[in-house]
Amino acid sequence: MNSITTQNSIRFIVLILVQVLVLSAINFLGYINPYAYVLGILIFPVHSNRSLFLILSFGLGLILDLFLDSGGVHAVACLIIAYVRPVVLKFSFGTLYDHNQIKFTDVELVKKIVYFAILIMIHHTILFSLEIFNLSKLSLILKKSFLTSIFTLILSVLIVILFSRKR
Repeated sequence: MNSITTQNSIRFIVLILVQVLVLSAINFLGYINPYAYVLGILIFPVHSNRSLFLILSFGLGLILDLFLDSGGVHAVACLIIAYVRPVVLKFSFGTLYDHNQIKFTDVELVKKIVYFAILIMIHHTILFSLEIFNLSKLSLILKKSFLTSIFTLILSVLIVILFSRKR
């Protein structure tokens, strides 16, 4: 196994453990819960095998579903954001993505935040839509998606800032 594969495997395991053991116990205002495990999908290397990335993303969500007894909603949400990730990367980073020169450590923070915000919002909207699965509760779905997305975005940006390597 090369160092990039090892590093990403360790990152996935740590994010799963942190999510299951720490973050799942947080329940701010009764329904706001951060989902920092999506960071594993967001910062996964861009130039990796796409099929492997989709399988790993689905596996990440499935493992969370097994631990949290959530019936597959995390697996579906993770698979969808992994699938749409190239479109969001192109939108967020433009020519850097077009010319295969994107490295998350070299990208400015504002572009990272836009990229994170879009994918986190997509993830949470899908997650809560499937979890609640009632169109009459659309306002609850949107409220939970928006507030939890803000909380997750802040936590994700803090994690990236704290654990980024300075060059």
